[in-house]
Amino acid sequence: MKASEVKRGNVVEHEGKVYQIRDIDRSSPQGRGGNVTFRFTMYSVPGGQKLDLSLRAEDDLKEVDLSRRQATYSYREGDTFVFMDVEDYTQYMLDAATIGDAAGFIVDGMETCYVQLIDDQPVAVQLPATVTLTVVDTAPEMKGATATKRPKPAKLETGIEIQVPEYVTNGSRILVSTVTGEYSGRE
Repeated sequence: MKASEVKRGNVVEHEGKVYQIRDIDRSSPQGRGGNVTFRFTMYSVPGGQKLDLSLRAEDDLKEVDLSRRQATYSYREGDTFVFMDVEDYTQYMLDAATIGDAAGFIVDGMETCYVQLIDDQPVAVQLPATVTLTVVDTAPEMKGATATKRPKPAKLETGIEIQVPEYVTNGSRILVSTVTGEYSGRE
């Protein structure tokens, strides 16, 4: 397909690697004869390595057929995360390196995950936009700190650490964005 036909979310092949398009910037030069260029922000599948690529409108990109299956997180065995297809109960195994930073957001029984497959092989997992996690270790609340905006570090049940508002205490169930990795509210 031509670069001008690529949409966000498409999966393409570039220099022998597979990437998912996350963002597209279109720029039109002001002068005569200038070519319209497209700047793609894309992430490798698997691995999530970012790549910025600029192409002219008529340049070709090969689209890759990627399917998505809704799955539930089942369990972790060593460095392998096991997800189960909600329709046909197929088990998909993804290693920690493939999952990358998303591993810090995966909790037992997590539903509404999507396992991405290329040629029936699991290559990536897409998590919900926000997940609910429990705070396991954070400093106690400061007296009179309810209105302040000073964040403090908090360790979550999955082992990751994020910044949270001062009023958040141990045992709190909080919402965390899987996109930014930031606190996004209380449950």
